[in-house]
Amino acid sequence: MSETAAKRPSVDLYIIHGWTYTVEPWKKTLALLAQNGIRVKMLHVPGLTEESDKVFTIDDYVKWADREIPDGAVALGHSNGGRILLNLCAKKPTKLSRLILLDAAGVYEPTLKKKLVASFAKIGRPLKKIPVINKIFHKVTGTTDYSRAPENMKKTLTNMLESDKDLDFSKVTTPTCILWGKKDTTTPPRQATVMYEKLPNAELKFYAQWTHAPYISDPEGLAKALTTLVGRLRK
Repeated sequence: MSETAAKRPSVDLYIIHGWTYTVEPWKKTLALLAQNGIRVKMLHVPGLTEESDKVFTIDDYVKWADREIPDGAVALGHSNGGRILLNLCAKKPTKLSRLILLDAAGVYEPTLKKKLVASFAKIGRPLKKIPVINKIFHKVTGTTDYSRAPENMKKTLTNMLESDKDLDFSKVTTPTCILWGKKDTTTPPRQATVMYEKLPNAELKFYAQWTHAPYISDPEGLAKALTTLVGRLRK
């Protein structure tokens, strides 16, 4: 083994998933990345893919990510995972060598959707027992996993949404690659543009066929994009 090879990190890419309770839908993309020689570590977010009774704040998740990801790593955050990494890099701009945002959350928009999510978390159990209310809520907000969330995670979601008000993109000086689906209706393309304009050191690329979850809508395309990007960073 050459000295250069011996010094290469054991993981090329760390991934923090979004607001989901299973990473099973990532399976095909991860397999394709492995076939392409990309070594990936998927981090399991506490309270989501790892159970916890705790109500988390963005600071809790930042401390968790800081522990799980080594200094100088390349990390990708999807949706809420992007929000976590943006906050991490705002606090520690030199933590990562490269930040990849995939249809990331973090742009504060006091929209009906966010107000409904926050309000629903406070209303509690009475309305949850009315099927038609649940159905309308999930249709309007698109938060299909919300109905399965325990009470502590509903409060955590409210904390995450509120934290966007305090996120200062100008502090994220980490070199950043923004990858975004033009068909994303959860974090729409305009939010990608906002991030690109506010981040000091960013590049942005849109993908016509990607939805909010390109690992589902186009796993081959996502794997290809990440393979190309990681390959460029290896040089």
